Formats: sequence, structure tokens, C-alpha cells
Amino acid sequence: MSGKLIENAIEALENSYAPYSGFNVAAAVLTDSGKIYTGVNVENSSYPAGICAECNAVAKAVSCGERKIISIAIVSRNTRAPKGGDGGYTSPCGICRQFLREFSDPKELKVIMAKSVDDYKEMTLEELLPLSFGPESLA
Repeated sequence: MSGKLIENAIEALENSYAPYSGFNVAAAVLTDSGKIYTGVNVENSSYPAGICAECNAVAKAVSCGERKIISIAIVSRNTRAPKGGDGGYTSPCGICRQFLREFSDPKELKVIMAKSVDDYKEMTLEELLPLSFGPESLA
């Protein structure tokens, strides 16, 4: 399933809107219902008003009634790099990690940071966000 998620993210990358940073990011999330939702980063001239690809994909899934994310693939491209190179293995920022935490089990959520379908790193959200605060913390 990693390959299919990465393919979906790569396809969505073309829709990223990053005129200020030149750093395009796309994400594809797999929900427990088996559906895949994609999102891209959308920058804004008022910088804090932008949205990350990961939050965009999760919000799209949630707006369709999904509540549990089981995997996410993240890809990027740096258009300002020589020859428009890939953005490397792009991990979610802190806000995205917390956003993912709200809709996943951190021990189970697979975070796939990919350069291509064949070149990627995979970690759990718990590895990226140890000792996290989640919904059960408020119970």
C-alpha cells in the first residue's frame, strides 16, 4: 500500500501552491475505511494563513466523515534547487504531527517520507512525536 499512497501524493504534487517558498509538498492519507485523500500545501502572501499538505489531506478526509488515519505519504519538490530537485525526505512539521495525532493511534500510524515510490523512509508517529498529547489525555 505504500507505493499506492506515494503515487497519489506524487500526482497531487502538481497542484501545490508555493509561489513564495518554492517548496511544494503533497500528502496522501489512508483511512481505516480504505479510502485515500490527498492534500497539498497552499501558501498565502500573509504567511501564517497558509496550510500544510498533511493538514489539508487530513481535513479533507475528516470533512468526508473519516475519523482514523492509518498511514500518510509525504512528497516534496524544491523548485529553487538546482534542476528543481526533490525536497528530500520531508517529515511533517510540529503542527502537522499534532494534527495527525488527533486522528490516529501514534503507535500504529505509518508516516512515509518519500522521494519516489522506490525511495522512502517510514516511521511511526510515535517515533516522530514521543510522549504525545491526544484526545485520551482529556478523558
